[in-house]
Amino acid sequence: MTELEKMKAGELYDYADPEVRGAHIRAVELCDEYNETKRTETERREQILRELFGSLGKDPLIEKNIRIDYGFNVRAGDNFFVNYDCVFLDCAPITFGDNVFIAPQCGFYAVNHPLEAELRNSGVERGLPITVGNDVWFGGGVKVMPGVTIGDNVVIGGGSVVVKDIPSNSLAVGNPARVVKTIPPKKA
Repeated sequence: MTELEKMKAGELYDYADPEVRGAHIRAVELCDEYNETKRTETERREQILRELFGSLGKDPLIEKNIRIDYGFNVRAGDNFFVNYDCVFLDCAPITFGDNVFIAPQCGFYAVNHPLEAELRNSGVERGLPITVGNDVWFGGGVKVMPGVTIGDNVVIGGGSVVVKDIPSNSLAVGNPARVVKTIPPKKA
């Protein structure tokens, strides 16, 4: 198995491997290109996003200064909105449903470094997927950690750090984020 194949399989992989580095450089360059476009260059902006993301639904709106590690592991449904200065560390899949709204300076960190210093210092890591349902709103500065699943119809309050799964129909806040209120289910 190549190091890139190991990454995609969720195994420990060498992030300095040339193929892995090449995939990362490609994504960083696409992010740079996107971040340099003008807001009026709608066709070019969407073309870059569709090249960068693994999949992207209709009507995406992504503001500048987006940062993505690889891109092919980020998937988003329809009406995906990302405000300024957001980061997606996608060495594992980061999947968003429809109608997801992300406020400025949010981060989604699927990367998971080994706990053992010797192994961590050897240059390996692995990812744990992040999954986000439909109709989710992330307040400003939210950070979502590796391996988290967030259900449908959820609001994550600004500044929260999500380290555990959040069930559907919830308002979660804090560090670590915890459910503080049930939200009525979305009407059909």
